[in-house]
Amino acid sequence: MMTELEKHYNKFNEDKRLTRRRGQVEFITSLKYIHECIDMLLESQSKSEKEITNQDIKILDVGAGTGRYSIQLSEEGYDVTAIELVKYNLGILKSKGSNVKAYQGTALNLSRFADESFDITLVFGPMYHLYTLEDKLKALSEARRVTKKGGYLLIAYYMNEYGVLTHGFIDGQIKESLASGKLTEDFHCIAEPEDLYERVRTEDINDLNKRLGLKRVKLIAADGAAHYIRQTLNSMDEETFQLFLKYHLSTCERQDLIGASTHTLDIIKV
Repeated sequence: MMTELEKHYNKFNEDKRLTRRRGQVEFITSLKYIHECIDMLLESQSKSEKEITNQDIKILDVGAGTGRYSIQLSEEGYDVTAIELVKYNLGILKSKGSNVKAYQGTALNLSRFADESFDITLVFGPMYHLYTLEDKLKALSEARRVTKKGGYLLIAYYMNEYGVLTHGFIDGQIKESLASGKLTEDFHCIAEPEDLYERVRTEDINDLNKRLGLKRVKLIAADGAAHYIRQTLNSMDEETFQLFLKYHLSTCERQDLIGASTHTLDIIKV
């Protein structure tokens, strides 16, 4: 039977989400930090006698959706492999005729890949839909296992306070959420699979890293305030939108702002 997650993504247009202005902020920011990791890899490998090219950088995109990141990176010349759970999304990815090697699979089981197969592993969707500590640790452990020593994991999370402020207060569901146990007394979101999305706080991310001994390089706000001001972004002229991007990129590493972002990106060195 089709899961609620599959039903959701069969209707949800992931491609369109990342091309809207609020999605562009997330996409541009995430790409910036992917390229930073690639540059650090190239710098560390430049001391070897062998000349390193883009094709030598192997990237795994776990939870690739319709391939927005996979295809972009493949077009830049990197060796990209994608794993996607939802058949509908995978079909769209494959229909685009890219060089991405795409397979159906889950973040909880990457056994088709040997240890240390990739220089960079992206986990940009799975942590939104994993609800137990066991599953979260399993997904992160698998991603670390297939990543080379000295390589990088980039892990996206969906943040708690955005859910409380938007779905709780703006959408008027705050009292119902507290009464039903979907929110704790200290306003921590409690999700089940039927809720589709798992929202976390920075301390939850830190706890996962501590349990697995993951070494953080940076934790950044992938989209900052973009989702809160989506209507304002859509009404901006292009020059003003570019100024917002400049502002966001200049503040996305500020730790006092991280938890309020809709999405965060945790960058780990293996």
